[in-house]
Amino acid sequence: MEGFNYNLIDISYFDLLISLGLIIVAAGLSRFQHMGIERDLFVGAIRTFIQLLAVGYLLKYVFAFDRWYLILLIIFIMIIVASRTVTQRQRKKTKELPYIVGFAMTAGSGITVFVATQILLQIKPWYEPHYLIPLAGMVIGNSMNGSTLAVERIDSEIQSRKLEIEAYLALGATARQAARTCIRSAMRAAMIPTINSMMVVGIVALPGMMTGQILSGTSPLIAVKYQIIIMYMIAFSVAISSFILANLRFNRYFTSDHRLKEEVL
Repeated sequence: MEGFNYNLIDISYFDLLISLGLIIVAAGLSRFQHMGIERDLFVGAIRTFIQLLAVGYLLKYVFAFDRWYLILLIIFIMIIVASRTVTQRQRKKTKELPYIVGFAMTAGSGITVFVATQILLQIKPWYEPHYLIPLAGMVIGNSMNGSTLAVERIDSEIQSRKLEIEAYLALGATARQAARTCIRSAMRAAMIPTINSMMVVGIVALPGMMTGQILSGTSPLIAVKYQIIIMYMIAFSVAISSFILANLRFNRYFTSDHRLKEEVL
């Protein structure tokens, strides 16, 4: 059962404009309930249209050009944008945050994509864009969400547990020992959305890549196998990224001689 023999229905630009009616209805409900998010909805809809259309044309060019350095450049840009997004969502925007977020996401996503493409799928050549770019995009996107939660949680945990941490330090604990509960809580917060998705995938929701493969004519069984690998990839990447990020982020709150920095709090 290799696939289904049918022609995928093309979508015209006029169809896309008609689909904008869904956003108009959602904005109408917002206005009716005085939610005040109509502008955000329309801006989001316009950005979605422009960004995805631009990416579509860009990927069409990249797939045709087929050069490894161009593909790595696109992935590098993904990580930069994701790192900036994580930083901008934080209340405490420190100068080193974009760098540690970028490092954590590069490490987590890089290891994950390497294992998936070179060990599991064994794609040839290694930079095959039809595999590398979509897989990297999904992994980086989920790592971004996990990293956002990890940074927010460890900041708030250290702030709220200040007295507890100082008590540990007074008893002779190291900074890492005193912040262990905060690090653990940050990683747990980062992992919860992924675990929730894994619990209900295929029952409550059909993931985007799986749905796209089925719509394109791929056998549901093949699509399911790919989706299983992707879910495992996402869980691994978020775990690695949040682990690195939480362990790097907590250092900004402590001095080299294991004292809490009051001025940072």
